[in-house]
Amino acid sequence: MKMRSQPTAAGRLVDEFQLTIGKKCRPSRFLRPIPIVWIAAAAKLPGRSLHAGIALWCAARMARSTTVSLSNVSGLHFGLDRNAKYRALQWLEGAGLITVERKLGRAPIVTLLIPASPP
Repeated sequence: MKMRSQPTAAGRLVDEFQLTIGKKCRPSRFLRPIPIVWIAAAAKLPGRSLHAGIALWCAARMARSTTVSLSNVSGLHFGLDRNAKYRALQWLEGAGLITVERKLGRAPIVTLLIPASPP
């Protein structure tokens, strides 16, 4: 990876990587820390439950809310096809990590929950 440098107002050269660190980071670039208890519980579930969980946390970070919708298109970015997404949401809901509101013909509305103690 080739790093380009850009001059600053003071005349110093600054790497592009350094420019992305700080207060002006875009929310889509980094993922807010996910509680370890949540990750541990999701990792024990079958299938692509952990993939769906990470997709949900990314969507929650971008929306700045714990309630988000997970469309089929956004699931594809994390390797989730339509059926895998629905199975993973059922497993996550069964484990008490999320609640899901389903409407016919619409993307499911998911609320992230944080378990009180490790399962």
